[in-house]
Amino acid sequence: MPLRWAGLLCLSACLGACQTWPVIQRTPFGETEDGTAVEIYTLRNRNGLTAKVMTYGATLVELHVPDREGAFADIVLGFDRLSDYESDKNQYFGCTTGRVANRIGGGTFALDGKTYRLATNNGPNHLHGGVERSLDKVVWAATATDAPHESRVTFAYLSSDGEEGYPGNLSIKVTYILNDANELRISYAATTDRPTPVSLTNHAYWNLAAGGSVLDHELTLNADRYTPTDDTLIPTGEILPVGGTPLDFTEPTRVGARIAALADTAAGGYDHNYVLDNPQRQLIFAARLRDPVSGRTLELCTTEPGLQLYSGNFLKGQKGKEGRVYPHQGALCLEAQRYPDSVNRPEFPSVVVRPGQKYLQTTVHKFSAR
Repeated sequence: MPLRWAGLLCLSACLGACQTWPVIQRTPFGETEDGTAVEIYTLRNRNGLTAKVMTYGATLVELHVPDREGAFADIVLGFDRLSDYESDKNQYFGCTTGRVANRIGGGTFALDGKTYRLATNNGPNHLHGGVERSLDKVVWAATATDAPHESRVTFAYLSSDGEEGYPGNLSIKVTYILNDANELRISYAATTDRPTPVSLTNHAYWNLAAGGSVLDHELTLNADRYTPTDDTLIPTGEILPVGGTPLDFTEPTRVGARIAALADTAAGGYDHNYVLDNPQRQLIFAARLRDPVSGRTLELCTTEPGLQLYSGNFLKGQKGKEGRVYPHQGALCLEAQRYPDSVNRPEFPSVVVRPGQKYLQTTVHKFSAR
């Protein structure tokens, strides 16, 4: 064999054997209204699962997983255009929320003797970090890393002192990891130079059937207690059992089995914080969601003490990816976080982070089909 052909064969074999898998792809996704460039990072594992995450809002844009027959579908809500993510059609689809996810009563809190006032963007309350510079509306810096059995993208953002009314310069990192065990892990870390409340989560809307209603999905929650709320969805401070109420998912139950009983409540369906028995902040099983038709199953584990179940009560038929319509209760959210309004409830798990401390959180989404 001529030497040059032998060399080419050797090079080809080396490329096939030595190529790092998976390879993360980076593509442009347009510019924000103020002209900031936004990129999407595509992660794939050896089994074909594909996750797309973008720098705007450190957002999960797509997640393609197989059904029991091996057919892949995108199971999270979102848009094909960046302009839609910046519009009022976007109801926190797939984003990182904070500084404080969920609600703060009256848009105010006191910390170390000083009162802070925040935007009230959910009736009388503050929701998901504010209106202009909340974490879902800013562009994050991104760093991608490939490894033999996983790929990861880390998003970083510095929330400046006073941004959206919160004290302290808060340095935040959110890392998405897709591995060959069919897990999408989201890890959060934050440090501050002044005491400040922090509670971060991902706000993905899940529909394992990739369309239609989510009410026929089966849901199991590892929680036998919840935090009841007033008519503005702010916790009263009580912690009550779910037994005998429409909130009981301690056994696999259709999401829609008892939701009609909540139609005339302030929530309009499920929008409740469940109490996880996790005082040591270990990674524990929190929820299992299954679509009986496709067999797709999502199992969620988290280090957080609370899990907000939201049944898409304010989805309004907006058009999303590939023209799909997102109907009322067409998806649900499973938001691992601290309890709502914890900054005003000393009896709840604390959300306050101080200089020298580090906020840490991990949530794992594991996918299968049966």
